[in-house]
Amino acid sequence: MQLLDGKKTAEDIKVEIAAEVQKMKAKGEKVPHLAAIIVGNDGASLTYVGSKVKACERVGFESTLVKMPSTTSETELLRKIKELNEDDNIDGFIVQLPLPDQIDEQKVLMAIDPSKDVDGFHPENFGKMALDMSTFIPATPFGILELLERYNVDTAGKHTVVIGRSHIVGRPMSILMGRKGFPGNSTVTLTHSHTKNITQITSQADIIITALGVPNYLKAEMVKDDVVVIDVGITRVADENNPKGYVITGDVDFENVSKKASFITPVPGGVGPMTIAMLMKNTLLAREQKMAK
Repeated sequence: MQLLDGKKTAEDIKVEIAAEVQKMKAKGEKVPHLAAIIVGNDGASLTYVGSKVKACERVGFESTLVKMPSTTSETELLRKIKELNEDDNIDGFIVQLPLPDQIDEQKVLMAIDPSKDVDGFHPENFGKMALDMSTFIPATPFGILELLERYNVDTAGKHTVVIGRSHIVGRPMSILMGRKGFPGNSTVTLTHSHTKNITQITSQADIIITALGVPNYLKAEMVKDDVVVIDVGITRVADENNPKGYVITGDVDFENVSKKASFITPVPGGVGPMTIAMLMKNTLLAREQKMAK
């Protein structure tokens, strides 16, 4: 069993991006600038956005954090998005999800300029991805592809089973793993809460990508020997023995599944760090595309 070490790989990517930024500075060019909007005080979201700001510092990007109260109206948020769309100093920006109930998430995603949509959620970018055109790939799927590529995991002709159909991970992964090229060329089965006989499907899989958010869902008896397992799940599970009062747990029963796997991602330290690294990579791409115009 080989661990797909997202923490180390993400660090390697940040070093590569920092080197590109230094080249930009040496030429007197403007460095990439990432902005993030957060609405409200959700603890997990604040932690995640804080990690993004630190990553910007680490690679030499400029960053702007826009904090808006939980009472912010949809109109006010859309006005702020329009501002960032029109600000030539900002190369890419994200709106941290989830949003308060009074705000329509789809309307917000549609309002972001596709050329600054470094999360890759705008329908224009999603459509380009589905058509195998050059575009921003959502950061988590992008990170999974990068892990598979850097560890040279064979995907051609393999049966990939994706568990979960969210537009952030499951659905894009099902498209990307079936595309021509590497990683890709898989035969893909997309499963979800209405899938019957899921163990029958997962036990035939060469590669399993699970993004369900159910702790320890994937058990050893659900997988075959030498399976490749990518665990996207991150759930806080109460644990009185831990000083924090909780532990971070993935979708996979790691202790037992890892004994059968050829490659597997840990949680934490697998896909999570890759997501932030690929957001940095998308921001660099946004800056480069702007300079190429």
